[in-house]
Amino acid sequence: MPRYTYAAIDASTGRERTGELDRRDIATAIADLKERGLFPMSLIPVEEKTVDEPEMAPAKPARRSSGTFFRRFRGPPGAKVLAIFTRQLAALAGAGVPLVRSLDLLARQECNPVWREIIINLADAIRAGGTFSAGLKRHPEIFDRLYIGMIEAGEAGGGTELVLERLARHLEKTGRTRARVKSAMTYPIVIMAVAVAIVAGLMVFVVPRFEQIFAGVLRGAPLPALTQVVLRASRLVQEHWLVVLGAVVLVFAGGRWLRRTRAGARVCDRLLLRLPVLGGLLLKSAIARFSRTLGTMLAGGVPILQALQLTREASGNCVVAAGIDCVHRRVREGEGLARPLAATGIFPSVVTGMVEVGEETGTLPAMLARIADIYEEEVDNAVTGLTSLIEPVMIVLMAAVVGTIVIALFLPIIRIIQLLT
Repeated sequence: MPRYTYAAIDASTGRERTGELDRRDIATAIADLKERGLFPMSLIPVEEKTVDEPEMAPAKPARRSSGTFFRRFRGPPGAKVLAIFTRQLAALAGAGVPLVRSLDLLARQECNPVWREIIINLADAIRAGGTFSAGLKRHPEIFDRLYIGMIEAGEAGGGTELVLERLARHLEKTGRTRARVKSAMTYPIVIMAVAVAIVAGLMVFVVPRFEQIFAGVLRGAPLPALTQVVLRASRLVQEHWLVVLGAVVLVFAGGRWLRRTRAGARVCDRLLLRLPVLGGLLLKSAIARFSRTLGTMLAGGVPILQALQLTREASGNCVVAAGIDCVHRRVREGEGLARPLAATGIFPSVVTGMVEVGEETGTLPAMLARIADIYEEEVDNAVTGLTSLIEPVMIVLMAAVVGTIVIALFLPIIRIIQLLT
């Protein structure tokens, strides 16, 4: 009967245990280890052990990431890269591939040097005797507390592969919702930038030439009021363009600084939620993210108080975060989840009603996932409607601005034609 050398994490203590066992195949060996409360990290036939095998290499201390140099210029990998990594790792873990071996495979196929170095560091941390979650904590700029908390819960319960699958699904769905909201906000910003560029071009290059024509032909004759306003605006842009540009940059930088302060972020988030169309879209997105995150963590075995705390940090909106704080406080005092959610005044009655049903039937994680599905679909429909509404509005607005400038320039031309005739 084949003999296997194993390295596994003890679910009760979180420490690594090693040894040998005789089983007829590798699947039986993995099943036996899990029954004993051990989560296998590597499992190698004794007769196949070689120096070249990654799991047989001597334990090495975790290396210092050389990716720090690259991250100064390229930044850390984004949410999409993290979602793909989690999906691939979940697929390998679900197929029974040991965690260290899975990380080695992902590192070898990774093209991004920053991300490859991070994956190698994670594998080295496990080889050195640590846990996967401990390795993740070394990279807080990529793996947030929610991600680490889910992995810790999976390690404690011996179901890291199931947690990885839930995390991958969570990251993919929240990423799609975030992308839809971003696309709805990006389109009007691009249109506005194009409109500003066109108006600036008219003011700097076109209007001054018409002003010279008017001065030469009309010889001091009074111009229409609308034309005078456009000519003064053009002179202002030409003579004080540095001041205008500095004012725009100052307003933008000031807004970003204000957004980073606690009071400023609270005011900005409150104002955003009160916007006629965009506010409802942002609120639905926040509810979907809250439901998806909380449901994923509860299904992964994270205690509800810790899950609420981590969900608060991932809410992305100060108003929603303050509401989750109140819910956290009341749940800590012994209440359920539905009534505190209703008391915040943020969550609609359909959400609190479904949460109450989930609490009564013991299916709260599944009910929260259903709420997230409903609101993600509503966000998708709202983004589609908002995009179709914004397009004609922005075109009409841009046409009105450019048309006003054109009319202001052609009014004196009509007078010139009258004088010539």
